[in-house]
Amino acid sequence: MTLKDISFDLPPHLIADRPSERRGDDRLLVLSTKTGKRSHRHFSEITQILDRGTLCIVNNSKVRKSRLVLVDDRGKEVSVLFSHPHDAERKSWAVLLPRASRKKPGEMFQAPEGRVFTLKYRERELWIGSFSDPVDEVFFQQYGHVPLPPYMKREDRPDDETRYQTVYAEIPGSSAAPTAGLHFTPEILTKMQETGIEIAAVTLHVGLGTFLPIRTHDVTQHRMHTEEYEVPPSTALALNKALDEERPILAVGTTSLRTLESAVEAEGRFQPKRGNTDLFIHPGYAFRVTRFLLTNFHTPGSTLLLLVAALAGLKLVLDTYQEAIQKEYRFFSYGDAMLFDPR
Repeated sequence: MTLKDISFDLPPHLIADRPSERRGDDRLLVLSTKTGKRSHRHFSEITQILDRGTLCIVNNSKVRKSRLVLVDDRGKEVSVLFSHPHDAERKSWAVLLPRASRKKPGEMFQAPEGRVFTLKYRERELWIGSFSDPVDEVFFQQYGHVPLPPYMKREDRPDDETRYQTVYAEIPGSSAAPTAGLHFTPEILTKMQETGIEIAAVTLHVGLGTFLPIRTHDVTQHRMHTEEYEVPPSTALALNKALDEERPILAVGTTSLRTLESAVEAEGRFQPKRGNTDLFIHPGYAFRVTRFLLTNFHTPGSTLLLLVAALAGLKLVLDTYQEAIQKEYRFFSYGDAMLFDPR
């Protein structure tokens, strides 16, 4: 399977570079992976679509304001995206920066508060560098920018700080939003619980590896960067109970799905767990927990497109995307939603 096999043409005007006027005011394409039937709904109708007793797993990772503007030795400003700390002291960080292949170990950049960031070595597309002093979340909150995807082609605005964040975000650490969750409002979540839909949280800190391009000829040979995840005790208990009672388990977003598939134990049970995953899901993967997924529309040639192709089959996914394009759904992070329903 090559990049050509997972590519499609997308009219530029369908790329959502801004959120809908009101959170939750989005469309929802529902695809039955069993029959291939498609229906076009509104996201607020999610409570009418999901069965009572469904366990909905959300990712409560919070987006860090991880884009910092640094100054190189020539006095030029450079936008650097900080992915994740590389040591316990939070001095060493993995970063993505422009013209990475031209950079050399030892290059230094001036950071806010008189800190200096020095490049050390390169790991694939990312550089590992270190600050002269440790940095904490307060530092990023004060000096950082919201790490909007580059296809938006604009600077972040004040409202991005809330809209590029789920309403249930709790634990800072992501370099990109778990975007399927951006559609939920407190009112929708309350209505879900009132109609018997259970909600539980996992944490997966979204790293840059999720969105880096595939560079292998055979796309299935791509290697993912690792991301940190956690399944807390209450969620492990809820998952085991749902499995025992044969209730549907809905993963909200590919990050939640990858967390479930990474954390489930050999006997198909869950324990409270914290770990790292580089799980790469592509066609041929045998799902162990759920084939019920709420997600957004993904970019051509991406690992996320391969994941949904593993759920529904590549042809059905691409055909469905073509229908979404014809009906002018909004694509990518700030776009509309899609529900993969195995019924």
